[in-house]
Amino acid sequence: MIIFPQAKINLGLHVLKKREDCYHEVETCMYSIPLFDILEILPADEFSFKQTGLNIDANIESNLCVKGFRLIQNEFKIPNVYMHLRKQIPMGAGLGGGSSDAANVINGLNELFSLDIPQSQKENLAAQLGSDCAFFIQSSPKLATGRGEKLSEISVDLKGKHLLLIYPDIHVGTAEAYASVDFYKGSKSVVEILGLSLTEWQGQLENSFEKTIFSKYPILSMIKNKMLTRGAQFAAMSGSGSSIFGIFENKPEKLELPTSNRQFLLEL
Repeated sequence: MIIFPQAKINLGLHVLKKREDCYHEVETCMYSIPLFDILEILPADEFSFKQTGLNIDANIESNLCVKGFRLIQNEFKIPNVYMHLRKQIPMGAGLGGGSSDAANVINGLNELFSLDIPQSQKENLAAQLGSDCAFFIQSSPKLATGRGEKLSEISVDLKGKHLLLIYPDIHVGTAEAYASVDFYKGSKSVVEILGLSLTEWQGQLENSFEKTIFSKYPILSMIKNKMLTRGAQFAAMSGSGSSIFGIFENKPEKLELPTSNRQFLLEL
């Protein structure tokens, strides 16, 4: 079987506090976008994993796809498989590509071996692999709270809008981002702000990582400001960075930037 794990953006990301378990309490809306990896899973006599596309510089067993397979194999005693991941979603970009890959391994194995795992159990299994993995089991817009694993329905519809997504070839690690995060001090929740019209989000819908990440990488602030001056109805950094996105009513032009980057024009 062939699956297409998709990326997400964060519409607001409030980091509220550090918890006693060393995780952070967050509040964010995760929204899927049409940017995909490609994942092939086939039954095999021996387990093997192949990765092409963007280079992932890590041990195979530390790859979230492999961890997802090991988790399901231990839980349900499934046979071995051959997996091929073609990586196209940039890493260290705040787009959740690795988490999406892991969740789609769970979905794929469930279908391939007719395991009939309930939705809630798949989400619980995915949450063991990473804080935002559970979101990608279904990938419809969700409000994520707790450390990102508690999901609830939220009504957000950007259908027909245009998204300019820019990854400036800057890898921001999650640990690096959380080390100096600026806790959210506003009075409105993500839900309250998203209930306003899209044109009212800017200046109210915050990403708690922007202040410190922008101070370290000023190019990111420049990209966000360029998007707003070009007519974006809303622009922000996704996740803990470093990708910047702008939501436009009409299809925008790509930006000319002084550094190497990858730009994606997507229709939502």
